[in-house]
Amino acid sequence: MSNGQSPPPQQPIIIKQGGGWFLRIVAFLGWMGLMFAGLIIIVQLAATAQYFNEIDGVTEKFYSGDKLADDKIALIRVEGLIMQGEGYIRNQIDLAKKDKKVKAIVLRVDSPGGSVSASDYIYHHLNELREDREIPLVVSMGSSATSGGYYVAMAVGDQKDVIFAEPTTITGSIGVIIPHYDVSGLMSEYHIKDDSIASHPRKQMLSMTREMPEEQRELVQGLVNDMFTRFKDVVKTGRPVYVEDPEKLDKLATGEIYMADQAVELGLVDKIGFVEEAIERAAELAKIDVKKTRVVAYTKPTSLFSLGNATAANPTESLMKGMLNATTPKAYYLDSSMPAITAGLTAAQ
Repeated sequence: MSNGQSPPPQQPIIIKQGGGWFLRIVAFLGWMGLMFAGLIIIVQLAATAQYFNEIDGVTEKFYSGDKLADDKIALIRVEGLIMQGEGYIRNQIDLAKKDKKVKAIVLRVDSPGGSVSASDYIYHHLNELREDREIPLVVSMGSSATSGGYYVAMAVGDQKDVIFAEPTTITGSIGVIIPHYDVSGLMSEYHIKDDSIASHPRKQMLSMTREMPEEQRELVQGLVNDMFTRFKDVVKTGRPVYVEDPEKLDKLATGEIYMADQAVELGLVDKIGFVEEAIERAAELAKIDVKKTRVVAYTKPTSLFSLGNATAANPTESLMKGMLNATTPKAYYLDSSMPAITAGLTAAQ
């Protein structure tokens, strides 16, 4: 200092500890909150862990309802041409069958049908699922459930009010076809001759390169009739009304297609309704609360490895498979005027 006086001594800084208890309480509550949030996350992960289960490329995913519910309704989809039994549809059935939490099945059908053997294969395994697990199966029809699509729907069994069709659904087309195309006239015009060597004339019974003799036509017609009888017998298992009145079934089993309201009048369908109504009916039959039920669906997971397919990798091989499929004699439960060509090329993909 300029006046020669010494500066005053500095006072020590004292930090008061008052209020520390409040900070400790806040920290404790924050820690408890984090623990509680972590517990909730663990419970949710445990409850939804099955969404990530898969069997042969089919993954279960949440569709609707209560995500944390224990009881499930499984939505199995049959969509597009039914050309093979093994694969996506069968895998859905297997996944639902092994899951004991599944209490009911809703079969979503949007298909014009397919081959006789594939349709029957899917019908058999759906029927087996319903009977072995002793759970109800309800059908929800989409835009089309014709021929083989209607065939697989008969897995509902002898139960009331279990087939729902949307107002614009087309169904029916009960019948069988073995396609045959005769291009012998075209070959003759261009001087092309089929010079195949076969062990017996009937080996080429459905060859498109020659006219079909009447005797062979009668044999093929007999095969169609046998498969048609089986189709009608299967319809009777899901529509017992036709057991009492088989003539009614004969009158409508002409291959004709019907709109949903016509199908209800004829007894082919029970009610007009969307998939939500089918889910509610399935829950009712299973005696579970639909509001406390988890509805799951099965999907094909997409990966980088599945983006490329065999068709893109080898188009020549794919075309050859398509032509072989198209020209191989097969019987179809299919609503189409060109079943062999359409189904054959599709199956090759």
